[in-house]
Amino acid sequence: MINSSNPLWRYPSLSILMVVFFLFLYIPIVVLIVLSFNQNQTATIWTGFSLNWYKVVLENPNIIRATQNSLIVASISTIISTVFATLAAVGMAGKNFKGQNVFNGLVGLPLLVPEIVTAVASLLFFLAIGLELGLTTVILAHTVFCIPFAYLPIRARLEGLDPKLLEAASDLYAKPFTAFTRVTLPLLLPGIISGAMLAFITSMDDFVITFFVAGAGATTLPVYIFGMIRTGISPEVNAISTLLFAASLVIVLLSFVIGQKKT
Repeated sequence: MINSSNPLWRYPSLSILMVVFFLFLYIPIVVLIVLSFNQNQTATIWTGFSLNWYKVVLENPNIIRATQNSLIVASISTIISTVFATLAAVGMAGKNFKGQNVFNGLVGLPLLVPEIVTAVASLLFFLAIGLELGLTTVILAHTVFCIPFAYLPIRARLEGLDPKLLEAASDLYAKPFTAFTRVTLPLLLPGIISGAMLAFITSMDDFVITFFVAGAGATTLPVYIFGMIRTGISPEVNAISTLLFAASLVIVLLSFVIGQKKT
């Protein structure tokens, strides 16, 4: 039986498994990043260091257009999903009612349902109501999919707030709306920003849902990358993937740092 007071690194077998796990997880990413600086046109054969493929990526109008589409979709869906997530979290705070657990489960359900199911369901819904596929349908689908990612950090932040602060505001004759805007919202802001960042990067990186509900002219960056690798992997694909990975890493780290700020 493992003594819970002993750190895991004291057990050699667990240390080895941990090292193997992280190597298996991150070596492919490291290889991808290294090969993005490959001078050779063949993605897997290293011949020398070069930044040429990043220049090619930044000068490709199709990549720029796909990136713009991704930023438009991610920005709009993040704003809408964060607003709904904030309202849902505030509405659920401190209240116990019948069906509360069911509601919490429904909010988090998109995280558990296979993404392909959400994609197909969204496509069928848009076709059923006669909505033309395009950036609008992508934004709507991403908004629904991103709500749980924004909701969870906001809800966690809200649960960590001291209820005595609101009680003090009430004692000072602050109306509920004033207490919310002057007390709750400022304290909740790190959680809102953290949730918005997670929603943004989720939308930016999404492929499956976008692939199903995007129409002509609504190609986002992940879908464009998929189209490129169907004809073979090139250093250009490696460069795009590296840039996307770097952007995702920065946003996730910022989200974590902001979410850890004390109230």
